[in-house]
Amino acid sequence: MRPAHWLPPVLWMGVIMLLSTDTGSAAHTGELLLPLLHWLLPWASPGDLAAIHGLVRKGAHLTEYAILAALWYRAFTRGRRLTPPTAGWLAFGISLAWATLDEWHQAFLPSRTSSATDVGIDGAGAAVIDAVALIVACRGWRAALDGATIAVLWLASAGGAVAIAINAWAGVPSGPLWVTTPAAAVVMLVRRRLRRRKPGA
Repeated sequence: MRPAHWLPPVLWMGVIMLLSTDTGSAAHTGELLLPLLHWLLPWASPGDLAAIHGLVRKGAHLTEYAILAALWYRAFTRGRRLTPPTAGWLAFGISLAWATLDEWHQAFLPSRTSSATDVGIDGAGAAVIDAVALIVACRGWRAALDGATIAVLWLASAGGAVAIAINAWAGVPSGPLWVTTPAAAVVMLVRRRLRRRKPGA
């Protein structure tokens, strides 16, 4: 494999290890994110902001290992010319092993905590990317984008409806959700009707 193939995932593993130190601790990310969240959500309580901060951190776990799996998948398919399933399993295995080592490393740092849940979240991020890569390899980009569009529209409409219900129960205004949620549902219905008229589209 050429350096152009294996160097990006190795460098990204280094970035993950750097973020695994005190640099990426909740105290440091809180100094950056909590003021921003307070500015974006002025009505949120300190407890709500802390919960959102925690979700952002978990989302970062998911994202960094999704990127790692994607980089290794690319390295194996382009550099080693492995089949998509083999490349996917290898990328997932390396990502999961690195996630385990990352959490083990954090167990020795006073400002960090080691968590099996985080390993699961990291593995989920890697698995999602591998699944997407396999769908693209087997069915093509168009089918993959089509599936992603459907998933996003369902999330926007169903998730928005749930969020509106929760906000109504809590007495909190839903703001733009009153526009985006029905809009996603309408786009989904229009899209379905157009596809029925043009099956080959």
